[in-house]
Amino acid sequence: MKKRKAIVVRNTAETQIRISLNLEGSGKSAINTPLPFMDHMLSLFSKHSLTDLKISALGDTHIDGHHLVEDLGIVLGETIKLALGKKKGISRYGNFLLPMDEALSYVAVDLSGRPYLSYHVKFKKTSCPSDFDYSLLKEFFRAISNASGMNLHIKQYSGENNHHIAESIFKGFGKALFQAVKIENRLKGRIPSTKEIL
Repeated sequence: MKKRKAIVVRNTAETQIRISLNLEGSGKSAINTPLPFMDHMLSLFSKHSLTDLKISALGDTHIDGHHLVEDLGIVLGETIKLALGKKKGISRYGNFLLPMDEALSYVAVDLSGRPYLSYHVKFKKTSCPSDFDYSLLKEFFRAISNASGMNLHIKQYSGENNHHIAESIFKGFGKALFQAVKIENRLKGRIPSTKEIL
């Protein structure tokens, strides 16, 4: 079977991003952005999706993290879409209920080609200006959904610690995507849709 790999580069006046993704990986990652929190979350995604992921990124984070976080989602979504190719033989669907200490999140994925994000997550408000802006994660996942053509549902069931909530989401997303991109041998290379296209 052809290796499902892709590289996408995006350069704008606000961000410069390069992402390399291997869907047939083992969970190895090398993430280098100006946002250490995103580096950590993306390495968790890589580990639990068993994708090999390399990211190098710069952006106007002296303003805030919005442009870089959203553009990381755009490029990661484009890379997933490119690596999947025509999606022949994929399982298509994946879902995972993932606990992280007191936090519990459910993530469901359909690689349908039709982007849609349902996002029900509540982070605690913080007063520390150095804290990561957790509201940006909705923009990150919306960008992934739009750029990859992914139907993505994320629902938080519990959680008190923002880091734990985010970690449960990224790990759950990795686990769900692992299921969805997996090749189902019984499909014999067919596309898992009565439309015969995704």
